[in-house]
Amino acid sequence: MQASAWRRQQQAEWEEKVMKRGSSDEVGLRQGNRRAWLGAAAATIGCAWLRPGRAATPLRFGTTPVFLNEQIGLLDRWQRHLEQRLERPVRFVQRGSYREIVDLLLGDGVEAAWLCGHPLVLHESRLSVVAVPRYQGAPLYRAHLIVPTGDTQTQRVTDLKGRVFAYSDPLSNSGFLVPRAEIVASGANPSSFFRRSFFTFSHRKVVDAVRAGLADGGAVDGYVWDTIAAQQPTSVAGLRVAWRSAPHGFPPVVARRNWLAAEARQLGDVLRAMPDSGKGAAILQRLNIEGFEEPRPRQFESIRSLLRQAERGGA
Repeated sequence: MQASAWRRQQQAEWEEKVMKRGSSDEVGLRQGNRRAWLGAAAATIGCAWLRPGRAATPLRFGTTPVFLNEQIGLLDRWQRHLEQRLERPVRFVQRGSYREIVDLLLGDGVEAAWLCGHPLVLHESRLSVVAVPRYQGAPLYRAHLIVPTGDTQTQRVTDLKGRVFAYSDPLSNSGFLVPRAEIVASGANPSSFFRRSFFTFSHRKVVDAVRAGLADGGAVDGYVWDTIAAQQPTSVAGLRVAWRSAPHGFPPVVARRNWLAAEARQLGDVLRAMPDSGKGAAILQRLNIEGFEEPRPRQFESIRSLLRQAERGGA
């Protein structure tokens, strides 16, 4: 078997193994055999982070199911790109909920993470924004209310009173806070508004739940919806977007504030420079974003307002 074919086979077996383990496992570069990877790394003279004076401590980068499971191979490519530019090992740590990633950040289990704006606002005294993705020309996104195409009556979440509803994550802005704030604004109590509601802990799984008839409607990240619709159109067949929220600050890359400021700045610089290289631009295209930019003043103020509104209504 030729070396290139062998590598493809090994990569396919590794991705299958990761998929079977589930999203709560760490996803590291070639982690199917950690000892073999470490041995190969130590033997690779050209590894920049093993040269004298280079930092050997891995940068641990947290992600959640905002990444589609089908993009695990993409994470591997992005990991290699970051390692080359940062000149240090990078390890993606994937978890099944925002709470798990927040706990890792606050407990020094990861240095940085791609996080939602909702937990950022809740913990902004201990987290800082490194960079914000730019999507469709701006660092903004919207929450989407999705329903079956056969439901031609629903125009807002409040039209689903007494029905079954799928949320994505308790710390999701688009998948939880936005619809709850809409219900509070109507004068209703979100805790008793639906006949039943449940969490899927993945925007993709909200789509699947509504499509399968397990829920009459659901709230999803508009960016994730658009990405699924563009890359896997059959997955959204039979569904429609009934309502779109006002724009909010796009889920940012954040770092814990007790991480070295110079290293956080370097990560931000590398992310913002991704469009300048062929490999970086290809990764951005697959991520369905245009690039990363500096955070803007009051960028997440609309999420703070939603949180205050929901808290006033007891949500």
